[in-house]
Amino acid sequence: MQFVMSDLAPRDRYKILVSTVTPRPIAWVTTRGRNGVVNAAPYSFFNAMGDDPPLVVLGLLKDASGANKDTATNIFDTGEFVINLVSEADAEAMNLSCVDAPRNVSEIDYAGIATRPASRVTPPLIASAPVSFECVRREMLEIGPRQVIAVGEVVVAHVQDAFVTDRERLHLDTAAMGLIGRVHGTGTYLRNSDTFTMKRPAFDPDRAAAAAARRGE
Repeated sequence: MQFVMSDLAPRDRYKILVSTVTPRPIAWVTTRGRNGVVNAAPYSFFNAMGDDPPLVVLGLLKDASGANKDTATNIFDTGEFVINLVSEADAEAMNLSCVDAPRNVSEIDYAGIATRPASRVTPPLIASAPVSFECVRREMLEIGPRQVIAVGEVVVAHVQDAFVTDRERLHLDTAAMGLIGRVHGTGTYLRNSDTFTMKRPAFDPDRAAAAAARRGE
């Protein structure tokens, strides 16, 4: 079945995207507003986009009135944020921080989330997160009436010592982190524990020649 996205309502486009682009990693974003309130909110429109500079990207949907939510507002205002990755042990607290809290209420306090200071930015790290990225704003792209895309540069990466197996070679025990991701439906998550490995193949000129011969070249 074919869906022409421009023919659909935004909510219907959203359903198609989140039901097919899976699994999606979760960025549990901490920011600090000009009023000093620390905000914590999870976003699954998130990924890494490069390494020179090291870039991450967030898709930040606006509220029903078309106004920016706390995370986007704080990144616009301060230029700083922290992306914390979510382990299964943190799932309940992460889910509790999804609430539509008033701007003067900190989800950190509301959900009882422990934090620790960052080293280069003002927003704190979530203490229990296996990995946290201190980020500074590089671009804020307002594309369309309902969303903002935040591009951030990672200035400091924190990995809990328990998950560093070889510091010199930067080998990390990703499986042991117990990270979760978002999948289809409302409130459906996934454990990243069922994996398989394939080696990247080298180019085979004989295979290429055979393919060309089948095409009649």
